[in-house]
Amino acid sequence: MVMLKNTSQQFGLISIGLHWLMALLLTGLFAVGLYMTRLDYYDPLYHRLPWWHKSIGLLTIMLLLVRVVWTLNNAHPDPLKTHKAWEVSLAKGIQYGFYSLILLIGISGYLISTAKGKGIEFFTLFDVPAVTQGVAEEMVDLIGNAHLIMAWMLASLVVLHAAAALKHHFMDKDNTLKRMLPNDTNHETNND
Repeated sequence: MVMLKNTSQQFGLISIGLHWLMALLLTGLFAVGLYMTRLDYYDPLYHRLPWWHKSIGLLTIMLLLVRVVWTLNNAHPDPLKTHKAWEVSLAKGIQYGFYSLILLIGISGYLISTAKGKGIEFFTLFDVPAVTQGVAEEMVDLIGNAHLIMAWMLASLVVLHAAAALKHHFMDKDNTLKRMLPNDTNHETNND
């Protein structure tokens, strides 16, 4: 039976879907962002990739807000008995780090994209207006550097997060990873 909401044992389908969708979008944003920095003006993707990067970035920020609201208004699975106190604290810290970095990367991307006072087109649906009339070139460079550094910090947290999930699955042989996969009803009572 597929559950939409979380329980004390399992993440629900909405949490799982948001987790994996955001993981996919963030991986794509990171890869495209790095690739875009290598394009010259005459490359056919020079204007197209930034448009996609901005639209998907805005979508990711919207999903982050949905995820935060969902997390605050939904149960959270209890730590497994095999989890050590430091692992639980580290996992919570990484989650806060994810949310904070995604938000800050989104804000910095917005500031870079609207630095000349022009809004951002969101998938041809509507424009997100600029809040400033323009930003000094030195500030744009500074914000751009911060955007890149925070993206690498987020990528580092993703690697740490994935390594921890694999450690729990293959070394500890517990259900940490399985709880973030859909339709896994057998593990609720096993290997807690």
